[in-house]
Amino acid sequence: MITALYLAHLNPVTNAHVEIISDLKKEADVVKVMPVVFKDGEKEINSKSFPFNFETRKKMLWSVFGDSIQITDDYAFFAPFKKYMPPLLAPKSWQLRKQILRGVKGDFFSYTGDRAEGYMLKIYRLKPKVGQRKVLSAASVKEKLYDAALGKESAWKEHVPESIAKIIKEDWKTVEKFANSEDMTTRVAGMKFPKEGWSRNNS
Repeated sequence: MITALYLAHLNPVTNAHVEIISDLKKEADVVKVMPVVFKDGEKEINSKSFPFNFETRKKMLWSVFGDSIQITDDYAFFAPFKKYMPPLLAPKSWQLRKQILRGVKGDFFSYTGDRAEGYMLKIYRLKPKVGQRKVLSAASVKEKLYDAALGKESAWKEHVPESIAKIIKEDWKTVEKFANSEDMTTRVAGMKFPKEGWSRNNS
């Protein structure tokens, strides 16, 4: 049995993500999709870069793929996030690898469209296949969502499946909430983390 591991922001799920997952389904017996999650205890931390919570993104994926894929929150970082740094040396970073491989039986490979991320996945022995980055990223679609929330002209619906557009519209208050806010994230070792929970100890 071969499992494809897809670790991504998926914030929101776009046509490009759907294309990638559909291709992975042809290559593997099982596709395990893991939207990244940042947590402080039981609370999920969301921000302008990560507006939609895990349950909403799971709903997006389910609306397209149903139970033909596995959707888990195993790609989860727990505050304080600085404990995952530096990669390789921090025990927390190896704990993350165990989470990612939870329930995986037999052979596996991971997928990314980013070369730098592919290098990290290789270091963690997650057997990456580096694909070609899709033309329109989720970040671009997210900006189009924010433009729409601010009353600007935006064609964001063209870049997401119809079922996902419906879910986004149902959760439009989240888009409005972050459209005007500052992006409270920090980039470390090529990866974005929420500033909230970066160094604070769990209480």
